[in-house]
Formats: sequence, structure tokens, C-alpha cells
Amino acid sequence: MDKIRLGVCLAMAAVAVSTAQGHGASPWAGKKVAFLGDSITDPAQTNHSQRIYWQYLAEDLGLEPHVYAVSGYQWDRVYKAAQKMKQEMGGDVDAILIFAGTNDYMNGIPLGEWYDVAEEEVYLKGRTLKLPRHRLVKDMKTFKGRINTVMDFLKTNFPDQQIVIMTPIHRGLARLGGTNVQPEESFPNALGNYVDAYIAALREAADIWSVPVIDLYRESGLYPMNAAYAKCFRRGGPVSEKNPDPDNLHPNTEGHRRLAKTIAARLMTMPTDFKEP
Repeated sequence: MDKIRLGVCLAMAAVAVSTAQGHGASPWAGKKVAFLGDSITDPAQTNHSQRIYWQYLAEDLGLEPHVYAVSGYQWDRVYKAAQKMKQEMGGDVDAILIFAGTNDYMNGIPLGEWYDVAEEEVYLKGRTLKLPRHRLVKDMKTFKGRINTVMDFLKTNFPDQQIVIMTPIHRGLARLGGTNVQPEESFPNALGNYVDAYIAALREAADIWSVPVIDLYRESGLYPMNAAYAKCFRRGGPVSEKNPDPDNLHPNTEGHRRLAKTIAARLMTMPTDFKEP
């Protein structure tokens, strides 16, 4: 475990222990929760916000966060992070939250398919038939194939843990330095796909893999295309003389607080894990 994440985990574990006494009504008090994701979850990205949503969750719910997130990660790298989490934590985790997908969209990763279909023999009502059968696609060059790969790994290795998919939030204009200028979501990516197609895929993934989805795209209220929400982002607002390089992509402290409120409300409606008492 790198020094940054180790320090964050130790610090937040201390917070969880100290606050759990005040969260007797929270079923998440003392629960070990792994967070997989990209820059919004990355503990190294403190230039975006003084506090990150999972820090608020530790304080509000008393959970113990273990963060495996790095800026720029797409779902293929989430797979590597999940493997690292398994290596480091084994089965000593209660829940796993995945907050990723916006970078797959921005980098023009094809959506792909959940399944391919091939005929197979099956015994049905006293006779053998050939019927078309869905087979999961695990193509790491496609968005849906990446999700299938990650979810199959998590379902196989963590059958007693709560696994939650969280959708990305809306994307506003972000000028992040040099040529890294990312337009708002009203523009398609290099393949002509809009971000809502990737959000829809994540909602479908929750159905396919029987996991809850916390739909931050829909439920967080963060809508950076409207100037009223500039206060929730790192350098929110349009391009101006005072703000030549806006960042309406990464939430600031207020934005992370809103994310935490939404996530906490949904977490309180679901089991913390499925382990035997």
C-alpha cells in the first residue's frame, strides 16, 4: 500500500473509531468500506477539495474507508485496483463502492455489448433442444466488457459483501492545463456517444449483476452546466478574465458534501453486508 493511501486509511480508521460511539443508530459504524474510482475519490487530489465525500461518510456514518482510487482511472484500471484490494484486504471488507465511468466516456471507449449469443444444447421438459444462450462479454476494450470483468471478479471473490455501483455526476467544462480541455457533456466523445449512454450502461449493469446503484447523475443535484452550481466545483463557472481555466468537473468541498449526503441517505436503505452474524 502506498504511503498516501496508508496514511489516509489510518487517519480515517481513527476517525471511524472515534465517531462510531456517536453513531449507535448507524448500521455502518465500524464497517470496512472499500472505495474504487478515479479523481473524485482519489485521496491524493486534495487540490480539488479540502474534504472528500468518503471522509464525510466516515464522520456521518462511522464507517472505515479504504480507498483504492487514482485520478484518470477507467474501468479497466478499476479492475487492477480491485485485484490490489483483494490482495491487501483479503475478505476483511464489508462493502465495496465503485465510482467510475466518466473517463471511459471522455476517452472514447466503445460501449460494446453485455453478451454475445451462441446456440447450446439444453434439456427442457423431457427433451434436448438447441437454444440461443447469453454469454457474458469480457472485452477490456469496451465499456460493458470492462464492467462485466470487474463485476465478475468482485462477485466471485466477495459473495458476502455489499457491492454498490455509483454513477458519475454531470460533466461541465474543465480546462485542466495544457491541451487537456474537456468540454461539457452536451458534446459527444470521439465516437459520437454522449455521456448519458455510459450512465445508462451503469444502470443496466446494476440489473445484470444484482447490485444496488446509487445514481449520482440523477440524485446528487449537482448540475455544473448551470452557473448557480459553480459554488460546488473547484473553479466553477464559465470562462472569464477572472476564471480563465474553469473546472466544472471536480467538486469542491461543498460539492463533496452534497455527494456524501446523497450517498449516506442511500446507504442507510441497504444492508451493510451479507455475512452470517
